[in-house]
Amino acid sequence: MVAADIAVHANPTVLAAAAAARLVTRLVDLQAAGNVPKLVLTGGGVGIAMLEHIRGSTARDAVDWSHVEFYWGDERFLPPGDPERNETQAREALLDHVRVDPARVFPMGADTGTGPSGAEAAAEDYATILARAARPEDHGPVPSFDILLLGMGGEGHTASVFPHSPAVYETERPVVAVHGCPKPPPTRVTLTLPAIRRAAEVWIVTTGAAKAAAVSMALSGAGEVAIPVAGAQGRRRTRWLLDRAAASKLPRDLVPAIG
Repeated sequence: MVAADIAVHANPTVLAAAAAARLVTRLVDLQAAGNVPKLVLTGGGVGIAMLEHIRGSTARDAVDWSHVEFYWGDERFLPPGDPERNETQAREALLDHVRVDPARVFPMGADTGTGPSGAEAAAEDYATILARAARPEDHGPVPSFDILLLGMGGEGHTASVFPHSPAVYETERPVVAVHGCPKPPPTRVTLTLPAIRRAAEVWIVTTGAAKAAAVSMALSGAGEVAIPVAGAQGRRRTRWLLDRAAASKLPRDLVPAIG
């Protein structure tokens, strides 16, 4: 297991700006090496704030956005264009403001009138999309994502993998439907932990004192069934980007200087 890389920032605004700058730099480096970066987006307040910071940054245009592939780690199974969908928020925050290649944007399916039962088909369809994007050298049913962004909940969920839920026990399927989520909306589609662990780099971005206990448990060896975010690890790097409040219960030897 790769040791976690922890960065702590003073507050959510500084964190979102710093994470945005890190992301732009990493995308530029990947493109300079001749790659088309595979980026997995997340929702949530800080995840979307990162994209808004990129949109407003003069460094935004250092990235050739038409040569970035965009995926999502999870999605609320709601009608197309619903303001609560992660896709809708990401498009409003950044994707509608840069020159992306529509053929390289891979949103998860929406509820087109099927109701919750349609989430099963949406999960299967997304698994097919990922399988088509995977290369032989990826050695699996999903691409080796370059950067996979995640948030986390106060009880330790990440993407839409909740503690002790069926999704946290999934070992084979890369994408599953989730029903009866403990926070609304109850129906979602999510990558599973095995799919998340195919990423080269996993970045977990979270803020607030309500997350502090779960952050500490995840970084202190908790099991993924109880604290799913503990199982979200990258093959080369697992990066935790926190504000001071979210880091407040970390053991002293894990806390870096605040940036």
